[in-house]
Amino acid sequence: MPAPTPSPDADALQNQLLAALPPAEWQRWLPLLEPVDLKLGQVLYESGKRMGHVYFPTTAIVSLLYVLEDGASAEIAVVGHEGVVGISLFMGGESTPSRAVVQSAGLGFRLRGQAVKDEFDRAGPVMHLLLRYTQALITQMAQTAVCNRHHTLDQQLCRWLLLSLDRLQGNDLVMTQELIANMLGVRREGVTEAALKLQAAGLIRYARGHISVLDRPGLEARTCECYAVVKVEYDRLLPPRLAT
Repeated sequence: MPAPTPSPDADALQNQLLAALPPAEWQRWLPLLEPVDLKLGQVLYESGKRMGHVYFPTTAIVSLLYVLEDGASAEIAVVGHEGVVGISLFMGGESTPSRAVVQSAGLGFRLRGQAVKDEFDRAGPVMHLLLRYTQALITQMAQTAVCNRHHTLDQQLCRWLLLSLDRLQGNDLVMTQELIANMLGVRREGVTEAALKLQAAGLIRYARGHISVLDRPGLEARTCECYAVVKVEYDRLLPPRLAT
């Protein structure tokens, strides 16, 4: 069955940034927000291509990937209900070397690039909100680079699972080991070994592309400090998410 179509006046508030808009800005954006059904594997923008929209996920998760000339890729950040996809539009670049791909299917809203640029140019509260989000996203990118260089695959997988869980409702992820390997930029065999270790420790259950997290505190204890660094920065810079 197709996913239900979200309504801007209610479901958009599931996105943390949209929910934080002041009343005047919210009323200005409301008629411009377009609901979208984000499908697994859908590419929202390609490397080097001019962007036309920014995306505000509500129940979907989007991975930002850097893709090399030989086709190899690695995830540099993940965006869910806390953020927006397409910061290059309002930062002035309008394109980026990365690719945005839907990692977990769900719903969201999109806004024309010109509309978000016009709002950014007002130099009001929306600009400050988007700049704080951009700082948090840069922190995630930097911490991901350090983590991938200095920490074990076991720790990286724990970090990746926790960041994904923070952007989902529930404790289940639909994700094959091959896709996780592409996200982390490692061999599939390495992900298989790391996942089996976590399963043997009673932290997750993995079967046929479904990952169920059984012991979140255990994952948090097993991961490196990178997850906490990113989470603390997001909590510090962004307003709290409204209860839905």
